[in-house]
Order: sequence, then structure tokens, then C-alpha cells
Amino acid sequence: MRIVPIAVATLAAIAATAGVAAVSGTKAKQIAHERHEGMENIGKQFKALRREFDSPAPNAAAVKASADQVASLAAKSSTWFAKGSGPEVGKNGAKPEIWQNWPDFVAKNRAFQQSAQAFKAIAAKGDLTAAKASYGDLAGTCKACHDKYRAEMKH
Repeated sequence: MRIVPIAVATLAAIAATAGVAAVSGTKAKQIAHERHEGMENIGKQFKALRREFDSPAPNAAAVKASADQVASLAAKSSTWFAKGSGPEVGKNGAKPEIWQNWPDFVAKNRAFQQSAQAFKAIAAKGDLTAAKASYGDLAGTCKACHDKYRAEMKH
């Protein structure tokens, strides 16, 4: 029966976009801006962490502060990708593939959020060796998403 494959395809399309609120106009630009600022801040925290971990005497308090900031921003990241806030609102780093492969993108973002929370917990303990290893895991979750879903940005 032809109806079954069509129904399955329709349900799959609905499931793939479930939870993606569509926005336009000013709201879409606002979300794209929040995403950009949040990602820039995460990038700054990663640079600070890299400096600490490359230092002969890393500062545990600085690592903890950056870990807290990354975890806080990661928790907000789910709100930064409303449908309509991608390239259609102007040049930004979000590729259309985010919304075309929504379930995969959501899974990658969840992995980032979980890794950020784990890194925060480890950094709070002050064990810099464990924190450095966890930072590597966290960076891997960022790379997994950026490799597939982030366009090159020239500032």
C-alpha cells in the first residue's frame, strides 16, 4: 500500500523537526546574535583554558571559573538554534545542515552540554590533571559539531 510509506516519511519529517520553533524577522536576528555572542564567549573561555593547561603552573581557580562559564553557556545553547535563525538572516556560522539533520545536531549539542557539565564538576574539585583530560573530551564535542555544522567565519 502506498499510503504507509508516505505516512512513515511524513512522521519521520515531523520527528526530525520536532522541537524546532520557527522564527523570523527581528526575533531570528536576535537569536542569531545571541548564538554568535554565546559561541564567541565559549571560544574565549576555551582560549583561557588552553593558556592555563599549557602553563607550567595552571591556576585551578581560573580553570574553575572558565568551566563554570562554559557549562552555563552550554546549558543555553539549545535556545540558540531556532529554525529561521540560520544563513537566511544574514552571514553567520550556522550551516543549513543544522536544520536538515536536526536529530543529529541535537544529539551533538546534548553531548556538548553533558561534557560541559562533567568538565565543570571535575574542575570544581581542583584536580588539574583530570580537568585537562576532561577539557580534551569537551573540545572533542565542540569539534564534532563544528566540523559538520559550522561555516567558516571571517571577522
